[in-house]
Amino acid sequence: MSISANPDLFVDLNQKDAETISGGYEVFTIRNKTKYNVHYFVDGKLTKFPKPGSSSVWTAYKGGIIKFDIDGRNNYKLWKKYNLANGGVYEFKDNKSTPGNPYDIDLYRVA
Repeated sequence: MSISANPDLFVDLNQKDAETISGGYEVFTIRNKTKYNVHYFVDGKLTKFPKPGSSSVWTAYKGGIIKFDIDGRNNYKLWKKYNLANGGVYEFKDNKSTPGNPYDIDLYRVA
């Protein structure tokens, strides 16, 4: 018996679709290690602006995409996106690669 598949069926399958098909959710932890309230969204859902030192465990059902403000100042919004991995632990920290901007933060995977 031979089974074949039409390759055209898989052309538009992207990572988000694959995650939905394969189980539909991811769980990860996000910690705020900065001195700022960090504005961020997970799969389009806005957080309650987590305070410094806070931690949240997320269950994402739409791909685990985070969009966050990389500027710690309240009157500036500079957005960045990442696709978070299932089981990952992430921390917002000061971005040391931009020493000329003391307000610059980024998200780092720590586990």
